[in-house]
Amino acid sequence: MRFGFIETEKASYPVALLCRVLQVSRSGFYAWRKRPAPPRAAADQRLTLEVSAIHAESRRSYGSPRVHMELRERGRRVGRKRVARLMRAAGLRARILRRFRCTTDSGHGMAIRDNLLARRFAVAQPNFGWVADITYLWTLEGWLYLAVILDLFSRRVVGWSMSERLEKKLALDALSAALAQRQPPGGLIHHSDRGSQYSSQEYQEVLARRGLLGSMSRRANCWDNGGGRELLCHAQG
Repeated sequence: MRFGFIETEKASYPVALLCRVLQVSRSGFYAWRKRPAPPRAAADQRLTLEVSAIHAESRRSYGSPRVHMELRERGRRVGRKRVARLMRAAGLRARILRRFRCTTDSGHGMAIRDNLLARRFAVAQPNFGWVADITYLWTLEGWLYLAVILDLFSRRVVGWSMSERLEKKLALDALSAALAQRQPPGGLIHHSDRGSQYSSQEYQEVLARRGLLGSMSRRANCWDNGGGRELLCHAQG
């Protein structure tokens, strides 16, 4: 046990100091290192490498139950308690993830549009009103941001985009997809929140160039963008 502790800690402390504190000889420690590892210890070392690789592949999000499940799916028959023991010994634990991401930054100096839609979420024809919004999703690849544009008439997605970064390109890509798919007539109301992605000069220039009327929710009033919120609730659920 003492020699094993020295082997683990020698990267952080001098071997001579560890041997002196634990009252063992350096020659005894180096002789112990030369001995072949017991079969069980060697198997644990190999398994620890596999466990560490799976933990790294999950971006440190897997705890021992998920790592154990992945090992079994790869054909490795090992006990869950053994996996948990090896992870503790290696200092591997699931990363605690913050489940909230802010998607709306309205504290900017860019232009804000009037609320032209005025909560008219029930419309009688397609391409009369679109609502746009951004949400975030937790995936095996980590957090991903999803931008969507919904046609209020059919309640169908007409454009969407996904990215690891919350930036204006995310919203612009969703808008480009919607315009390419629908080719809407001039006068369509495009409604969103006051986020910087939608208030950016580039985004507003695209709307103006295509004859779309920009509309934005009132400050801190999520009900003004109810159509988009409805869609995003489905996406997150």
